[in-house]
Amino acid sequence: MKKAVLAIGGNALIEEGQKGTVEEQFEVAKRTCTHIVGMITEGWNIALTHGNGPQIGHILRRVELSSPEVYPLPLDVCGAESQGLIGYILQQTLNSCMITCSCPHKKIVTVLTQVVVNENDPAFENPSKPIGSRYDKETAQKLMEREKWIMKEDAKGTWRRVVASPEPIEIVEIDIITKLFEDKEGVITICVGGGGIPVTRDKETGLLRGVDHAVIDKDLASGLLAQKMKADLFLIATNVEKVALNFGKSNQQWLDSMNVKEAEKYLAEGHFLPGSMAPKVTAAIRYLLTGGKQVIITSVEKIGEAIKGETGTNITI
Repeated sequence: MKKAVLAIGGNALIEEGQKGTVEEQFEVAKRTCTHIVGMITEGWNIALTHGNGPQIGHILRRVELSSPEVYPLPLDVCGAESQGLIGYILQQTLNSCMITCSCPHKKIVTVLTQVVVNENDPAFENPSKPIGSRYDKETAQKLMEREKWIMKEDAKGTWRRVVASPEPIEIVEIDIITKLFEDKEGVITICVGGGGIPVTRDKETGLLRGVDHAVIDKDLASGLLAQKMKADLFLIATNVEKVALNFGKSNQQWLDSMNVKEAEKYLAEGHFLPGSMAPKVTAAIRYLLTGGKQVIITSVEKIGEAIKGETGTNITI
């Protein structure tokens, strides 16, 4: 059985311009799952990972608005809540798509996934990952004083909370996920949602503790998952059909393929933006350098064509 880790981005559940209502998320998920079902029909067993940025933002806003009456939720608990929410939507939608498309029916399960980070990771010294709502300067000042948040002004002139984005070190539930992944009937496993719930591990006791001021990049965590599971394919589905050099410029150049050395060169030259394509390419490089076979970066709509080699950016060792 062919094994793939498929990482889908936030646009696979909430499209630009949408409010992100539950009804909208189910509708977008339906379109996304139609393309995932195509992989199942082709004989792939899938571990499915996903982003959670918009959902986390909505959860944090609810926490903020309800704070006078109910207890607050730390960021790691919000991450766990988003994993359950998105897992439910994907489980139900995938199941429906398998029935309506008459493809081989597989069991589906969501595993709430914890990912260990180093409490001394340098990222904690310079929080840079924006999360949650946008505020004007005056409101931001009040929130920084009241909540002790670190906030920064963005390119739009608004202010957002920023948290650390430390490196993923270990996937706590990896043994369970691997067993499900390698089941002879092929269980579709939804895991490492939003990069996983960040936790630290006490070196002496082994006890885990959630981290309230960090989120993990979902592409880097998905790449770690693909490494540990020895997946045959690591497929990153995003909002563009291919990777590009000089993206958005007059000399933009789409890439059909590249090897690890070329990817490292383009990364060093700054062709791939942090928080966008850079972590995707970095995750691809790490996966391939640790024994991975193939990486494809493409859009959700082009998954089927990309697997056939007709589009997408193919990255090899």
